[in-house]
Amino acid sequence: MQDIALNAPKLFDLIGNVALVTGAGSGIGQRIAMGLAQCGADVALLDRRSDDGLARTADFIAAAGRRSITVAADVTSAEAVGEAVTRTEAELGALTLAVNAAGIANANPAEEMEESQFQMLMDINLKGVFLSCQAEVRAMLKNGRGSIVNIASMSGVIVNRGLSQCHYNASKAAVIHMSKSMAMEWVDRGIRVNSISPGYTATPMNTRPEMVHQTKLFEEQTPMGRMANVDEMVGPAVFLLSDAASFVTGVDLLVDGGFCCW
Repeated sequence: MQDIALNAPKLFDLIGNVALVTGAGSGIGQRIAMGLAQCGADVALLDRRSDDGLARTADFIAAAGRRSITVAADVTSAEAVGEAVTRTEAELGALTLAVNAAGIANANPAEEMEESQFQMLMDINLKGVFLSCQAEVRAMLKNGRGSIVNIASMSGVIVNRGLSQCHYNASKAAVIHMSKSMAMEWVDRGIRVNSISPGYTATPMNTRPEMVHQTKLFEEQTPMGRMANVDEMVGPAVFLLSDAASFVTGVDLLVDGGFCCW
C-alpha cells in the first residue's frame, strides 16, 4: 500500500505513450487529444474535417511540448484508418493508446427518416468505431499492450426526451456493447477497452445560435443544472487510458451530471 501511495501521482502519467484520437478536429475529441498531450503522450490526430481544426489541435500540443501528426481521413474507410495507424507508428512510435471520438448527430422522426440518413450515421458512429478499433488493436497486439476508449453517449443508455433520433441512440448503444465485447475478446492479451458516455455537452454542435432553446432544455433536464463542458471529458478519458485504471475493462463510464439517475 505504501508503494501505491508513493506512486499515486504517476498513475495518470502518460509519458512514453503514443495515442491516436479520431475526431480530433473539434469538440470532445479535440479536447481529449489536447489533454492526453498535457499528460505526456504524443498524439496522432485524425479527422475528416477540411477546416483548421486539426491544425489548432496540433498547435496546442506543440505548445505543450509534445509531438503530434495530423491525418485527414474518413473513419468509414478501413484502408484510411489502417494507413493512419501505420503512419502513427512510423512517425511517433508504437501505438499504445486510442480514443475513438469521431461521430455525427442528427434527428428525424423514425417514420420519415430516409435510409441514406440512417446508413450514413451508422457508418460513421458504429462502423467507424469498429474499423478504428480493429486497426488500432492490430498494432497494440503486436506491441503487447494497449488501452482503447470509445466515445459513446448517455443516449445509448436512455432515450432523450423530445429528440427524434432513434438511429443515433441505437448507434451509441451498439458502441457501448461492442466495446464490452471487444474488451472480453482481448482481455487476456494485454488490451483494455472501455467507453465513455457523455451527457449533454457544450460542443460547437450544441452551442449554435439556433440551439439556444434546446440548450436551455438540456440544462433544465440535467440534475446538475447545466451542460458539461468539453474539458470535463478529459479526466475520465485519462483515467481509463492510464495505469490508474489498470484493472478496468469493459466498463461504460457515464459522465452525465446525474442525468441517468432520473
